[in-house]
Amino acid sequence: MKDPRNEVLAKLLLNYSTNLQKGEVLYLEMKGKETLELGKQIIHLATEKGAIPFWFYSDESLLRHFLYHANESQFEKQAELHLELMKRADAYIGIRGSDNAFDLADIPPEQRKLWNRLFVHPVHMEERVKRTKWVVLRYPNNAMAQLAETSQESFEDFYFEVCCADYEKMSKAMDQLKSLMEATDRVRIVGPGTDLEFSIQGIGVVKCDGHRNIPDGEVYTAPVKDSVNGTIRFNAPSLYEGIVYHNITLTFKNGQIVHATADNQVERLNKIFDTDAGARYVGEFSIACNPFILHPMKDTLFDEKIAGSLHFTPGQCYDEAYNGNQSAIHWDLVLIQRAEYGGGEIWFDGKLIRKDGKFTDPELEYQFSAENLRGFSNF
Repeated sequence: MKDPRNEVLAKLLLNYSTNLQKGEVLYLEMKGKETLELGKQIIHLATEKGAIPFWFYSDESLLRHFLYHANESQFEKQAELHLELMKRADAYIGIRGSDNAFDLADIPPEQRKLWNRLFVHPVHMEERVKRTKWVVLRYPNNAMAQLAETSQESFEDFYFEVCCADYEKMSKAMDQLKSLMEATDRVRIVGPGTDLEFSIQGIGVVKCDGHRNIPDGEVYTAPVKDSVNGTIRFNAPSLYEGIVYHNITLTFKNGQIVHATADNQVERLNKIFDTDAGARYVGEFSIACNPFILHPMKDTLFDEKIAGSLHFTPGQCYDEAYNGNQSAIHWDLVLIQRAEYGGGEIWFDGKLIRKDGKFTDPELEYQFSAENLRGFSNF
């Protein structure tokens, strides 16, 4: 049976997130067969608007056969084909809903490194991110519900409430936090296993309010590249390239990761940070503020928005918050600072801004409350 919430979500993606216009070309990428119903709604509505949709279907079970056996020349040719498609697009919507989050777990690290460098970086980080109107999202299926450790029906209800929040109101709520970050030089992050300092002076600050990710809810910048010193321990598990890492701990000296450990897969972890010269530097620092996402579910698009969390990202920076770091990776690692996760503090220029996941300014804390932001999208 068709879910009417798909139409609501499709309208949000087309009318708000990408603001698709008549005559524009939309590149729709669907991963996983359960994304097709939402994909049909997007194609239908985009065509009605007078836009020109084209679509590409894939999933990790297909991709793994290419990744496992391809050589450098084949990666380059694949990238050339997709780069030409991306260059023709005005807007991009990526729906991710593969059946098995671990389909790529046995791909050799060297093959993944080639894929990231020769395909993901030029097609997505350089072309799609920098030159199209884009939004990416996951679609609720059993694989996603299993990672969240809940039933599919319960997860779907949670998913549509989170994804169809009142993003216009959220955007207005972010203005105060954005201004605060723009006026800040020194940042200090403190918590269990964490004492980290860096500067964000002169780096752009960006509101993430439903125009790039669904769900959304973060305000990001980047550290001055060589200013990061200290240690940070991330308490949200991170699923990356088919492997779940726990308690990743990074130590920095003058911006560079000089020591990286985790509860598991330490050798593989360090191979990721050896992808290229920029992989051991940080391209993003972000404060999350979505009150409807409270616990990690091993999905970055959700986990990086968890209320009372922050993420710190080894790898590629964004042009809008440019700190000069270039890399084939961009790995958002999440630290939850709410009291039930061990607590923690964020300091801006010697002033306590957030303690145990709550902003010290009562008005700012209310602006990001579920009470203020709850609402099913009218788009």
